[in-house]
Amino acid sequence: QVQLVESGGGLVQPGGSLRLSCAVSVERLDNYIIGWFRQAPGKEREGFGCISIRDGSINYRPSVRGRFTISRDSAENTVYLQMSSLRSEDTAVYYCAADKIHSCSGYISDFRFWGQGTQVTVSS
Repeated sequence: QVQLVESGGGLVQPGGSLRLSCAVSVERLDNYIIGWFRQAPGKEREGFGCISIRDGSINYRPSVRGRFTISRDSAENTVYLQMSSLRSEDTAVYYCAADKIHSCSGYISDFRFWGQGTQVTVSS
């Protein structure tokens, strides 16, 4: 069973930065796609970023491109989400998800394994 644990959420002022971590309990992370999703209050969960550990390709939704950066530490089986220039509309519960799919995806249904989520609140 693949387990994911997110950490690093918290309260940050608009314009600030925060780094989330997603630790994945697998023997080898190489064959996985890791997706980042978020769910704002009263809204549906949406995918906004994804990394293919296999080939290193990374995709971002336009709303976060240029502000968010996904990276990986394969030796530690951990994926990071560096968020900067945060806005109030970035307030949400952030989730990472994993599965052995062919390529990056922003669809919830493509991922079987999910973390518990971590709250990010952007407010002054």
